Amino acid sequence: MSVRRSCLVSLIALFLILVMSACENERTSGKGLVLPAGSIESGKATFVNLGCIQCHRVADVDIPEYDGDSKIMLLLGGKVRRVKTYGELVTSIINPNHVISPVYLNSIQSSENAGEISTPMPSFNDEMTVAQLIDLVTFLDAHYEKLLPDYVSQHHNYGAY
Repeated sequence: MSVRRSCLVSLIALFLILVMSACENERTSGKGLVLPAGSIESGKATFVNLGCIQCHRVADVDIPEYDGDSKIMLLLGGKVRRVKTYGELVTSIINPNHVISPVYLNSIQSSENAGEISTPMPSFNDEMTVAQLIDLVTFLDAHYEKLLPDYVSQHHNYGAY
């Protein structure tokens, strides 16, 4: 009986692996997305001109302050444990409701229905050119810095080299 059960568990595991790998190869996958080179300076200008400064700051970047009211201010870039890929940055820009920031979710009223929550970020898909999107992603990507895992920084003296 245990041999049968072991075989059944193995077959189920194999089936799940095949199903999950098939999902990665769907036509809508971002796998293989490669953007042409963009301009960091043009991306910065796009960031300001599209009004991203209403709700976003970029770590260590001197950009104009927004002088109106803002629902939330989210910091982009800086030192992070995991840097977003180009595909994730593009998705965040062209489909802002795909992933809603936990910082934003924590800032809104708990009485709201979770099914109705959406990001305050508008869609720029009808206004932004592909070149602006590429430059914007290049600008944002340039301002993320991956932190070394804690155990690496504790056991190595990188400043001594």
